[in-house]
Amino acid sequence: MIQLSDTQAVILSAACAREDGNLLPVTASLKGGAVNMVLNSLIKKELAEEIPAEPGAPVWREDEDGTPLTLRATAAAYAALGIESATAPTGADTAPEEEPAMDVAEQPETPPMGAHGAHEAKPARKTREGTKQEALIALLKRPEGASIEEISTEFGWAHHTVRGAIAGALKKKLGLAVTSEKVEGRGRTYKIAE
Repeated sequence: MIQLSDTQAVILSAACAREDGNLLPVTASLKGGAVNMVLNSLIKKELAEEIPAEPGAPVWREDEDGTPLTLRATAAAYAALGIESATAPTGADTAPEEEPAMDVAEQPETPPMGAHGAHEAKPARKTREGTKQEALIALLKRPEGASIEEISTEFGWAHHTVRGAIAGALKKKLGLAVTSEKVEGRGRTYKIAE
C-alpha cells in the first residue's frame, strides 16, 4: 500500500473529485518550491501522469517540442485513496477527455437538464470491498455516527483529511447524504442517513 503525506492526500483528493482528474490547479497552500516537490513525488510514485494540456487548462510544464503538459491522477491514485471510479484513468495511454477542463469554481453544482426539464441523475459510483472508504462509510452508518476525532483515530488521518474524504469522496463522488451535528462531549459528528 502506498503511504501518502497529508499534503499528497489533499492534492490527490481534490484531483479525484474533479471530473477530468487533473491535479492542477493545486488547492493546497504550499510555499516556494514545495508544490513542485510534492507533484514530482506523486509522479515518481506513479500516482500522477503528464498529459497534453487542453487549451485554457493550467500547465505543469512544456515538453521539448513546446507542447504544454498538465498532470492527471492515475488509476493508482484513486486506488490509494480507496476510490473506485468508472472515470479513473487506466494508464498513461489513456486519452484525455474531449471536453475542456474546468476549474473547480466553474463546475456546475447541479446536473444538466434532461429533455423533459428534469435533472439527469449521475450514475452512482461503487465502493470496493475492504477499503478504507468502505470502513468510513460503515462508521458513518452507525446510529451514533462518528466524530472527526473518532475517524481520525481509527484511520490515522489528520482532521482535514477526514473532512476532505467526507466532502470529496463520499458527498461529491458517491453522492451520499452525509449530515452533521455538534454532540456534547464528542464534537462535530457525521452520519449517513439510510
